Amino acid sequence: MVDISMRYFDESSDDPLRQARLLERVHAAVLGDERSSRDRQLGSRAEQCSPRPVVVESWRRSLAARIDPNGWQPPVEFEASALSEIRATHPLAECVPLLRETLLEAAGDTPHIMIVTDAAGTILWREGNPEICRKADDVLLSEGTRWSEDAIGTNAMGTTLATGLPVRIHSAEHLVCTYHSWTCAASPIHDPETGALLGSIDVSGPLSTVHPALTALVTAAARLAENRLTERMRREHERIRQRHLPSLRALRGEPGALLGPRGHVIESSPGDLELPERIDLDQPASEISAGENRQIVLEQLSEGYLLRAPRRTRSHRVGMAGTARPRETGTGRHELRLRLMSDYPDAELDGVPLRLGLRHAELLAALALRPSGVSSEQLTLLVHGEGGNPGTVRAEIHRLRNQLGHTVVRTKPYRLDALVETDVHSVREALCRGAVRSALAAYGSGLLPDSEAPIVREEQEELAAGLRGAVMCCEHPDPLWSYVGTEQGRDDIEALERLLTLLDPDDWRYARARTRLARLLDEQ
Repeated sequence: MVDISMRYFDESSDDPLRQARLLERVHAAVLGDERSSRDRQLGSRAEQCSPRPVVVESWRRSLAARIDPNGWQPPVEFEASALSEIRATHPLAECVPLLRETLLEAAGDTPHIMIVTDAAGTILWREGNPEICRKADDVLLSEGTRWSEDAIGTNAMGTTLATGLPVRIHSAEHLVCTYHSWTCAASPIHDPETGALLGSIDVSGPLSTVHPALTALVTAAARLAENRLTERMRREHERIRQRHLPSLRALRGEPGALLGPRGHVIESSPGDLELPERIDLDQPASEISAGENRQIVLEQLSEGYLLRAPRRTRSHRVGMAGTARPRETGTGRHELRLRLMSDYPDAELDGVPLRLGLRHAELLAALALRPSGVSSEQLTLLVHGEGGNPGTVRAEIHRLRNQLGHTVVRTKPYRLDALVETDVHSVREALCRGAVRSALAAYGSGLLPDSEAPIVREEQEELAAGLRGAVMCCEHPDPLWSYVGTEQGRDDIEALERLLTLLDPDDWRYARARTRLARLLDEQ
């Protein structure tokens, strides 16, 4: 075993090339065996060669994810055409000019690049020295690629997201050999309101660009970004307070509070109300603690929420309310009605009509048909198929939650937290009861006729087959006549033949059905 000292891990060293040569020897010594023995050897060899603990643990995680050190590429998560929309909805978008000024403009012509990722490690922004950008493209260090440890192994962006701490990864500390000629430093950025990980800021470049203060610089830039987000949050909260304070005062002494869009308590009314600094809006209202013998009711405002905490009544009702006050259902939950068996889908939330675009209608259909909840990957398959991108679905769900409210569309897993009624279920239930006429009336134009979403197509095929089977078993001509008048049954030769056996020849419908049948037979 080669005896290698710890000096190359000293960030104050002014010889990055020497560091790189020593790191190459460590990388080869620790990871040079066959893959089958790597996990067994990693602990003992790492101890003898003394790589930094943060690197050793990252290598462990990366190898457990089956990353090949000798040849691997980051996956492309977002195509270039989708980036603009995804960036526009990401909370770090407003911080990019500040980060650019801090890390690029102040550094002049320094040969490095600045990278901003989302929480999954996907690069959303990459800017900097044009020559370094070209070199980065050669190794797929480019916008739209994902750099989490389980995607590309040890790297500053992935490791800072995995550990939640600032980190520098130099040369052969990268697990994948392709990136041994690069050095990078990264720091995580958190949402100051929720504490959630938003993404990371990274500075990368060739080995010669390493500087002892690089990690500190990137960490300072991340704190500046979080300060900017904090300022935005305070402005937003003050705007909500000014706009909705009358709603809080209208409670006339009943304990209550104004909440921000993500559950932060902006202001509370007098009383013995005991609330945390932030309410988790993804938990049921019944689980929110507000002191002994109090129930919680959340009413969605145009911005944020009004929390009321009246004393419990015998009914012990707790729940969420929307922009329109929900009906008392015994559970206090929202009521969501979906009309999806139509060319023009729409919804009704607590009695308030809502217009739906096709994509939101597809998402709601998928969530209504999977009431127990789905992950972002599962929802991607249901709506977009195998070629879909979970990042795109997350952005679409974000917009849907903004329209319906975070208390209706839940996350982890994605699901609808409401009393849901759909005309899809109405068709199903009518068929189960043998109520063929009711099923035909609810069927309309079919389930989202213009949709290509796999779950929609699958459900539509099953509904269509069930409806046709029920109609063909009818002993009365009226359901069959209604069926052959639909888009699905218009050219159904077998249904027309069955209809003619049930119609009296003197019935005016007989001649029309026979004429259409003859035309269809001639066209065959």
